[in-house]
Amino acid sequence: MLGAARNYEELMNLPRSIPAVIVTFFLYSASLQAAKTASCTFTTFSAPSGYTLSLVNGVTDDGTVMGQLVDNKTLKYVAFTYSASGQFTEYTAPQSSSTWLYGGTATGVNAGSYQDSAYPQPMHGFLLQGKQFAAVNYPKASNTWLFDVNQLGSAVGSYSAGGSVTKGFQLVNGKYTTIAHPGAQLTYAQAINDNGVVAGSYATGFTSYGFLWNNGTFTEINYPHSKYGTALVGVNNSGTVVGNYFNADFSFGFLYENGVFKKITYPGAWYAATGGINNNGLISGEIVFNSKDSLGYTAVCK
Repeated sequence: MLGAARNYEELMNLPRSIPAVIVTFFLYSASLQAAKTASCTFTTFSAPSGYTLSLVNGVTDDGTVMGQLVDNKTLKYVAFTYSASGQFTEYTAPQSSSTWLYGGTATGVNAGSYQDSAYPQPMHGFLLQGKQFAAVNYPKASNTWLFDVNQLGSAVGSYSAGGSVTKGFQLVNGKYTTIAHPGAQLTYAQAINDNGVVAGSYATGFTSYGFLWNNGTFTEINYPHSKYGTALVGVNNSGTVVGNYFNADFSFGFLYENGVFKKITYPGAWYAATGGINNNGLISGEIVFNSKDSLGYTAVCK
């Protein structure tokens, strides 16, 4: 949940132990009425000169967007932050072949992942504040991804749990808690708010399902009648959720608030995918017009 922002293809193609924590499963009865279309005011941005947008992910409370770019000359994948004032900053993790930034805080602590440049090129999570870099690796896991961190320093991500199984985790004060949906092959813990509520997705077969998790309890949130499923990518302190639902190769963004789903659309675009939401209700994501043209965006939607 991983692309557009965390799209289905990226979710399903991420590389695949410890016992999962016992969880209480609660099936959320979301409204199955036809989803409405959100009324959004968009601010768009293009990749900086010499780069192409790869992913647009989360947005912090000060309006900083983060994601991934492709260097048009080297074809290397690098992370970026894009400030509310319009300033791009590129970042490459040490000894990496690819770097991603996914989420962060207004105080400048960012969460991301990188792939080693050395064979067999495992994945690692990291936290970055200014020039201070700290790798995050789930104990004894061959791959670790870090997706978000909240204002209290609690981080969430996923790790390879053996074979083709991927599980999520929450990291608080050096202690890992596994987040694994019962019976799922893949669980991705994508975002966390300051109340400790985690948003993410799990997959069985080729279908993805959205969830919120809090203190061991899962709550399902799934966009109505989505052919290939749902992935949640953001939740703010008010409980407003953003995510994407999947149809073939496309990721369509939505806002979920007070039991109501609202599609996020942009005139003339194939689709507008979401990457995150901050505590001011600002949504980030990517608008895709065709196979070559896309824009990043922030939006306020109602």
